[in-house]
Amino acid sequence: MTREALDELAAEFLSGSLPRDQWNHIAHLSVGAWHVYRFGVDHGIARLRASIRALNDRHGTPNTATTGYHETITVAYARLIEEFLSAFEPSTPLECRVSHLVAGPLSERSFLLRFWSRPVLMSGAARAAWVAPDLEPLAMPPEAIPVRPQ
Repeated sequence: MTREALDELAAEFLSGSLPRDQWNHIAHLSVGAWHVYRFGVDHGIARLRASIRALNDRHGTPNTATTGYHETITVAYARLIEEFLSAFEPSTPLECRVSHLVAGPLSERSFLLRFWSRPVLMSGAARAAWVAPDLEPLAMPPEAIPVRPQ
């Protein structure tokens, strides 16, 4: 992914013009990384929360206890992405970091099931608010960070 493509993806996401069929897991991770890198994890989460809900509204996806925005997944990935991005040398371009991110274990849709059982993660409570992992503490597994990322 080029820097221009990443910035364009973020701009389409923020404007609400990103087509529904392009709002997939890789786009979520890429936009999440862009936000965490630009705004830090806490402010990035706040911005993601509002923008994901707004994009869902534009797509006609209700934000309810069973569909739409998911707080625990958003917060978990933002925290993991923060840890992932910080493993790189500061001079490493964001687009390079994102390319490693989406090519690695974090891009597996089942990645968070290392930390949460499916019933807990997919619960209405976890969708509405942060729910701590019930299997193991949330931390980036060593194998998920590229060796000596440049």
